[in-house]
Formats: sequence, C-alpha cells, structure tokens
Amino acid sequence: MGLLVVTHYRITDDMSQAFREEARLALTTMSERAGFVRGHLGRATDEAARWVLSTEWEGVGAYRRALSSYDVKLHVTGVMLRALEEPSAFEVLESTSGSGLRSAESDRAADAATAGPGGAPGSA
Repeated sequence: MGLLVVTHYRITDDMSQAFREEARLALTTMSERAGFVRGHLGRATDEAARWVLSTEWEGVGAYRRALSSYDVKLHVTGVMLRALEEPSAFEVLESTSGSGLRSAESDRAADAATAGPGGAPGSA
C-alpha cells in the first residue's frame, strides 16, 4: 500500500530556525522524487525541542530510489543524520482519507526479524 517514514529529532531552541530551513529544503527535494506522496515537519506543542519529519511514499522501492538520487543525498542526508536512532520506515497496513478504511497485507519477509544483509544477526 505504501511506506511511511517518520524521523524524530531533539533540536535545541538556538538551532530550531536553521533546522527548520534545512528540513524545508529536504521536504522540497524529496517532493520532487517519483513516488513521493506527501511530507510534514512538526514540532511538539509541549516540548519545543522535539521535532518530527514524516514522509509518505508509494512504496519502499520509490523511497529507496529517492534516497539514491544525488539531490536527496545533497539536501536530505544532513537532516537525517540529526535524527534520533530508532526505527523510521513503516509499511502502511491500514489507511483512510475519510472515504473508508483501506487495508493491505504486509510485504515483510517471514524471516525479517532474523535475517538481513550478511546473514543472521550475530553470525560471522
């Protein structure tokens, strides 16, 4: 169905304007890539140092292709490097735009929790 990418940030008040400008450029750059659906930059209402950048993509392939583009590497990587270290890419399984709920099956591999590039975690 799609891919939701959510990155969280802790940005000090003195850096907030510069971060906002960098994130705005990152959103603009990503919005020019094929498969981009929408994006948002938000700031917590009750903790000013907490920010979130979210983007939606047609699928994981569109997102990966976007990340490999020169412009995204140039204008987005700096923002992404500031993200808190936690999972950020989520497959969309349920969604609605107000006209009914849409469901999708997971594309996640059955062994996704135990396998990865180079073999299973902990293997030499």
